Amino acid sequence: MSNTYAARDGTVSMTKTNEYVPPEIWTWDAENGGHFASINRPIAGATHEKDLPVGTHPFQLYSLATPNGVKVTIMFEELLALGFTDAEYDAWLIRIVQGDQFGSGFVGVNPNSKIPALMDYSTKTPTRIFESGAILLYLAEKFNAFLPNEGTARTECLSWLFWQMASAPYLGGGFGHFYVYAPYKMEYPINRFAMETKRQLDVLDQRLGLVPFIAGSNYTIADMAIWAWYGQLVLSRQYNAGIFLDVDSYQNVKKWAELIDARPAVQRGRMVNKVSGDSNLQLHERHDASDFDTKTENKI
Repeated sequence: MSNTYAARDGTVSMTKTNEYVPPEIWTWDAENGGHFASINRPIAGATHEKDLPVGTHPFQLYSLATPNGVKVTIMFEELLALGFTDAEYDAWLIRIVQGDQFGSGFVGVNPNSKIPALMDYSTKTPTRIFESGAILLYLAEKFNAFLPNEGTARTECLSWLFWQMASAPYLGGGFGHFYVYAPYKMEYPINRFAMETKRQLDVLDQRLGLVPFIAGSNYTIADMAIWAWYGQLVLSRQYNAGIFLDVDSYQNVKKWAELIDARPAVQRGRMVNKVSGDSNLQLHERHDASDFDTKTENKI
């Protein structure tokens, strides 16, 4: 471990003469600190046997209200709001801090052990879908909704969807990790990922200065995916970093984020599998539309 010193603002700097020297072959130190040190590991597969519950609806979602989970529950609620009754779903809570994602049942749906994971029992043979972007695309194609049919518009939508999938690790695994979850504040990674996050916000701000929604004139899965990460960031719901990142300066993104946030389906979607914050906004599991009125944490 390199020698460090703490500045008055709480950041920790490393002297160049005492910088970390990587070993020839990396080895796993399970006690290396950080918020997720107890569950992160360099190997795949199940750590324990545990079947996943299965409810009564065609879709069985196993998730947590992280941004990647929220984008999927928003999609389900938007589909139901349009009258697609076949989009009814059960949403089961996966507590990642407790290692639920390493149970054998979950790994069978998503071998990468990341939420969300989805099973579609409406198909002849049950279909598994993992990775949030893939789930959004699967549902959009299945119900022919929130994805343009015309070639150019469809391609634009998919480009922005995959932009989010490629960009969010800089925000979450990069900035969010080092700003909030690392064992101590480190200047270089925070500055590096703050710069990247602000560049991404500027990309969105310039885009939304030209069009009302991410992919153009219509609300699509690209908006759902990007709002879950960057919309909530500019609404100061992510990492307590709104002031640090000066999110109010991205006025086009802020206006768009508030517009999406006002949608009833979005408000419901971000409640599902939520286990922190205001108790009236926490619906740990969702099995029926009435659950939003009767089973939030402030009512049970």
